[in-house]
Amino acid sequence: MEPFPHFYTVAGSLDGDEVQLSSAGLPDISSAAPTEFDGPGTHWSPETLLTGAIADCFLLSFKVIAAASRFDYGSVTCAVTARLERIDRVTAFTAVVISPCLTIGDAELRERALRLLQKAEENCLITNSLKATVSFE
Repeated sequence: MEPFPHFYTVAGSLDGDEVQLSSAGLPDISSAAPTEFDGPGTHWSPETLLTGAIADCFLLSFKVIAAASRFDYGSVTCAVTARLERIDRVTAFTAVVISPCLTIGDAELRERALRLLQKAEENCLITNSLKATVSFE
């Protein structure tokens, strides 16, 4: 791993109702407002991108933690629900629920698996950067 700080640069350009996002060496992404904000609902939106970043970060954190712990597992998935609210004239994410599903070959490893999942949630840099309350199912 490279020493901190790390810097990430994304450029955005508005093309009609779509935002084109680009970053060096990566495929471009089209984004648009979600249906809740009168958008088409056919593109990733800032809201779904952030929610997806939480799932992505959680899963990658788990992968690293499981490898460092020499923990073998069958598969791991993660659903994330983020609640967006308007409170005191400020729109913000107020709550995030992370719901992972981990398959393991040995039921005796369940407690260890749960500890590793919890550790992944605690070490997710995206949720650690949010003001929203984060819960784990």
